[in-house]
Amino acid sequence: MVKTTVQPAAAACGHVPWKAPPIPEEAVVGVVEEQSPVGLGQEDFEELARHAIRTNEALRLEFIGGKLGVKGVPDGDHSTIIEWLSRLCMQADGGWWLYTEQGLHVETYRNGNARPDGSLAMSGTFAGQGEWASTDGVLMVVEVTSADSDTNRRDRVEKPIAYAESEIPVYLLIDRDTGEVKVHSQPDGVRYEQVVTVPFGKTVALPDPVGIELDTEPLKEWVR
Repeated sequence: MVKTTVQPAAAACGHVPWKAPPIPEEAVVGVVEEQSPVGLGQEDFEELARHAIRTNEALRLEFIGGKLGVKGVPDGDHSTIIEWLSRLCMQADGGWWLYTEQGLHVETYRNGNARPDGSLAMSGTFAGQGEWASTDGVLMVVEVTSADSDTNRRDRVEKPIAYAESEIPVYLLIDRDTGEVKVHSQPDGVRYEQVVTVPFGKTVALPDPVGIELDTEPLKEWVR
């Protein structure tokens, strides 16, 4: 008796579906450490960012200046600073909301992706925009330095340029390493024309359209 083997339809046609193997977490981190070539496309980055979150919920990627970066995991003091600032903003205008880690399309022609620690905008500004939103309607972005090796390059060098190119009116940097607050304002599409630096403990003006006098005395409690 002749034994007959039934082949799956795909194999019988000479075609076997191919499925890409999953990328291990180590590979994602390795790519980030080596930095990305400028040629990484927007769709490629977004797919990589989605995979990173699936692999590790704490892994948040950014793409600024043609380079991949990892968003630092906030510690307790970091989160407390954002909470403190959120309360002040809501007291100034009940219609405002300080969105935490909302993804934004930034840089010239919006080819970059940033996750500010805070994005001040009217409540409902980002409704329906998905993971990466337009900067239209953003009044101020906020970054609080974290204990990671990329802080100097990312928060102090690359992000002021990216946010100015996106014409976000105010960029507030709360620098826990230096114990200073830097208020960037008057973006001209290339850079912020005005930068005011004060030590923790001083009062500094957040220019229009924010228009708040910020007493930074409480920040002394959360300096590293």
